[in-house]
Amino acid sequence: MSEAASAPRPGGERPDAAVDTRAKVHRTETKTKTPAEAKRQGPTLDVVRADHRVKTFIRSANQQTGAIGYTEHGERHANTCADGARFILRSLGHEARRCELAAIAAYLHDIGNVVTREKHGQTGALIAKDILADLGFDYEEIATVMGAIANHEEEEGGTAISAISAAVILADKSDVHRSRVRNPKSTAFDIHDRVNYAATSAEIKVSRKEKQIALYLTIDTETAPLMEYFEIFLSRMILCRRAAEFLHCTFALVINDTRLL
Repeated sequence: MSEAASAPRPGGERPDAAVDTRAKVHRTETKTKTPAEAKRQGPTLDVVRADHRVKTFIRSANQQTGAIGYTEHGERHANTCADGARFILRSLGHEARRCELAAIAAYLHDIGNVVTREKHGQTGALIAKDILADLGFDYEEIATVMGAIANHEEEEGGTAISAISAAVILADKSDVHRSRVRNPKSTAFDIHDRVNYAATSAEIKVSRKEKQIALYLTIDTETAPLMEYFEIFLSRMILCRRAAEFLHCTFALVINDTRLL
């Protein structure tokens, strides 16, 4: 997997980040164009993220998922997924506007949790429609973003239906990390808490030359054995493989420097 670009993830820096210039992609880097270009092409993620409704709904959705025992689904997760989705398409050579729409769809993908966890992808797509229309998005772009939001969840029959949809799936399912665990008592961890807390580093790497998208994880096996990861995430990895195939790539899962998929 030579010459692979890497998306920074929470939990540590890559040792070769200083020499791999394409690895210098920050979660804080959100602008993919100049202001003049953005005005011509349409609203950006910054516009969406600044909207009061978006802020309120994502924060409320995070509170509600917390109330039913889920890991963090708030602004941290939204930002991580937005940067990951943009990074994947940009690394594969997609044009800037598509990369921006992928970031927007990824940022909004869990907004439906403000209503209920069940069918939150479909609910979120409908919520996003009105917000994006009010913000001046073209309806063709709105339709694409709606489809990506509605199809990100494997338990709800989601599947990759566009390049943007595929990028959202890959970015969302790759965000496994101990910073998402909200349960303050490790003795009360369920399997989801244990697996997320065991993940000390998660990083997406993309090789345009080899047409491969890989998820690199570092997992503390004393906190959770690898079998537990596959017990709860196998269906997600299958969805990631299909999403990568939609982008004409293979998908690889590397845990503790050992390739497992």
